[in-house]
Amino acid sequence: MTPDLPPGIARRRFDGRERFATRGEPAYGEPRDDEGWRAWDASRSKLGAMLELGIDPGFDGDDGVLYLGAASGTTVSHVADFAGPTYAVEFAPRPTRDLIGVADSRPNLFPLLKDARAPETYAHVVEAGLDYVVQDVATRGQATVALRNRRFLAPDGRLVAAIKARSEDVLADPADVFADVLDDLREGYAISESRRLDRFHDDHLAVVAEPRPDGEGP
Repeated sequence: MTPDLPPGIARRRFDGRERFATRGEPAYGEPRDDEGWRAWDASRSKLGAMLELGIDPGFDGDDGVLYLGAASGTTVSHVADFAGPTYAVEFAPRPTRDLIGVADSRPNLFPLLKDARAPETYAHVVEAGLDYVVQDVATRGQATVALRNRRFLAPDGRLVAAIKARSEDVLADPADVFADVLDDLREGYAISESRRLDRFHDDHLAVVAEPRPDGEGP
């Protein structure tokens, strides 16, 4: 099942097969057609994998987005192609330099060299009432990161997260890790969908959730 697509995301044909695509400047060597659409590589993007698996985050286009774990910009470049203001948080200086280069052609993309575990360090920059927090961080305590950044979401906003089991515990069964993370997330979110991404990314769980009115972040 193909999710409902906002303006700016389309199915396009590359190398003989249909793939999701956004319109923008290439960011990581992906193919681009004559109309400016560039392929969204699901094997390099957890959000791209979610779309390929039929998970619908509910994007409307022109959404305000906080992206946690932007790395060098592979996925967040696609997000910025169709979204509104997109704040991209990355902890490591080297990929942040690449991310700044990706932002050169995307005036709505704002790279932030910050730690997603400490949202108070960028709360003065990132606006409140955003439509989405998109999270892809390789750290222990991924639920805590999501709960701490809940403050930036509008009441009807959404969390779209890729949970990495091996970042939590390299020895535990991923299914047990995912169950624990979902339990922790429920302190501040209502889970609307969760599904494994193993077709594209081993030991990863996709989560779509809405902030609970009574939820409190740590």
